[in-house]
Amino acid sequence: MRKILFFALSIASLHIFAQSDRIDMENGVLGIADNRGFTLQSKDSSFVFKPYLFVQTKGTLNYYDSEGLDPAYNQDNVANSGFAIPYAIIGFTGTTFSRLDYNVSINAAATGANILQQAWVDYRINPAARFRAGKFKTPFTHAYLTTLGETLFPSLPTSLTATTIMPYSLNAVTPSIGTGFDIGVEFHGITPLTKNTMKRDKTWLMGYEVGLWNGSGSSVNTATKTFSDDWHIPSLLYAGRLTFMPWGRMPATQGNSKMLKSRHMQFGVSGGLNVESENESTNDARLAAEFSMLLNRWYVAAEAYWMHVGFTKRQKINETYNYWGAYAQAGYFFTPILQGGLRYDFMDRNGTAKDGFLNMPAVVMNYYIPRCNLKLSAMYQFTGRYGHATQLDRDNDDLGIATHTACLQLQYSF
Repeated sequence: MRKILFFALSIASLHIFAQSDRIDMENGVLGIADNRGFTLQSKDSSFVFKPYLFVQTKGTLNYYDSEGLDPAYNQDNVANSGFAIPYAIIGFTGTTFSRLDYNVSINAAATGANILQQAWVDYRINPAARFRAGKFKTPFTHAYLTTLGETLFPSLPTSLTATTIMPYSLNAVTPSIGTGFDIGVEFHGITPLTKNTMKRDKTWLMGYEVGLWNGSGSSVNTATKTFSDDWHIPSLLYAGRLTFMPWGRMPATQGNSKMLKSRHMQFGVSGGLNVESENESTNDARLAAEFSMLLNRWYVAAEAYWMHVGFTKRQKINETYNYWGAYAQAGYFFTPILQGGLRYDFMDRNGTAKDGFLNMPAVVMNYYIPRCNLKLSAMYQFTGRYGHATQLDRDNDDLGIATHTACLQLQYSF
């Protein structure tokens, strides 16, 4: 009895929230005051603590082209198929002292350094000036910066995730356009450009993010970088992003069944320079432009991005390579729990010096199962090839990418 009384007194100063109208997706997994699960909060809101769980289970069927190989090679057209768990995340997030946010999440489905999915602290000087340090998303492209599990499609655009194609003699250097999670520091914030206190959804906002990261991606949690022999600066990823929001702050979602009467719009540009990436062999520059909008039941977005790859002097290679890609997608809630979507994805994977590109149309249907935080997604994507000079170029361009992909994903969040 004494133990029960002690426990009750120890949490007497805390409020337990099972529901909230606030959709704050700042931590990249789910919001601090999200309505999934519960949140512990002090009376003055100075301290907030939210544990969370996030699981995705996926069944996938991938069919690959024969790439001109003789049937005698007995290649498998169906590969990388079956069941998988992309994410099994356990974490906690919150606020301390009214100005320090934090987030730590472990992905039990990953291996190596990727097990630590995120770990960061964010100090708020004021809403327009915040400082973040740790492992988190780099500020590049709307697709990556969308909250995990809040994306329209269960898979990111292939143009962001696929490795690029280099000449065979350089095939060990295959950067992808997207940068994803990394360890570093960032200065960021959101500031109003107009004064409209009566209607906050009509206030113009500007957001910015600028910082330094290792540039080695989420699979490395240690300090392994050096100084550039060519430019005599630290061999790190220098990146930034600038966004403009005419209808108030844009939430990091591509469709949420609880936000069917919202109006948000965002324009953005981002870029970065990864100095001596790919085992100190290349300097990779990236630029991107983005647009996204949530209007009642509609979600619409489009992005285009470009990457320039140049080799370091020690490689003694004078050639440079340019790659670019783009996608456009739209989603619509037919009912409050049923969302359909279309996407057209484009990539010049073999570089602008060669003819040919990949086009990857996709369709998705999302079903938000009521009252249990379950989301069921069914997706199909086709990979087409167009404009290649030779059949060999055509076969090489989609190596490692399935011609037909179908997947069914079940997602749970708490």
